[in-house]
Amino acid sequence: MRGTIAVLGLGEAGGALARDLAAAGAVVRGYDPAVPAPAGIVATGSEAEAARGADVVLSVNSASAAHDALAAGLAGLEPDALWADLNTASPGAKRRLASTAAAHGAGFADVAIMAPVPGRGLRVPMLATGPAAAAVARTLNELGAAVEVMPGEPGLAAERKLLRSVFFKGMSAAVVEALHAARAADCEDWLRQLITDELTAANESTVERLVTGSHTHAVRRTAEMAAAAEMLTELGVPSDIAGAARDQLAKLAKAPE
Repeated sequence: MRGTIAVLGLGEAGGALARDLAAAGAVVRGYDPAVPAPAGIVATGSEAEAARGADVVLSVNSASAAHDALAAGLAGLEPDALWADLNTASPGAKRRLASTAAAHGAGFADVAIMAPVPGRGLRVPMLATGPAAAAVARTLNELGAAVEVMPGEPGLAAERKLLRSVFFKGMSAAVVEALHAARAADCEDWLRQLITDELTAANESTVERLVTGSHTHAVRRTAEMAAAAEMLTELGVPSDIAGAARDQLAKLAKAPE
């Protein structure tokens, strides 16, 4: 039996997951107040209607809408159905969702999508925690998903995802700012190649060098990043990341040994 899955939120991520679940043989009930249900998805008129008859409800709308979606969907949730929140939210927000679900007797899983959905669809790596994590993973993995279960309370999956985001999105912001400045300095191709070479050569020792070097050479690097921020200003480029790096290094320089 392939089961019935409700998908709340049919945007880029939710729509792709819904289509793949339907293609895998599940009955997919979808709801999104702004996006029509794709072909092959049973269109519904509310969260509660979508949840009615579903074995698992996937909330894939937004962090700001997650609690309202849960509150609305609980009215239609079957007694043994599971609620999986796939939105990118803080660990605290996930725990509050879990508390609301538990108060209504619903099994809850915090599911973190760990990579971009486009191009991967249901095969996107996901990490699940919380009381219903194993059951949600089993249901989705039988349909072709790639959900890994990590023991622990709701919020831990979100925590892992957001820690990754601090690194990856922070690095992305630094690359964007650096290339913007290099464009203004008429050497974008040179810097793009340098960044590519550094990332290609990175390994475990690279991480240790970055951490150790930031602490050991904090004073010198503070001055260096102050000069870099000043250069960006001279180039007419906002120095958001360079300025933040300068300020962080200044704090490290003052930190006790």
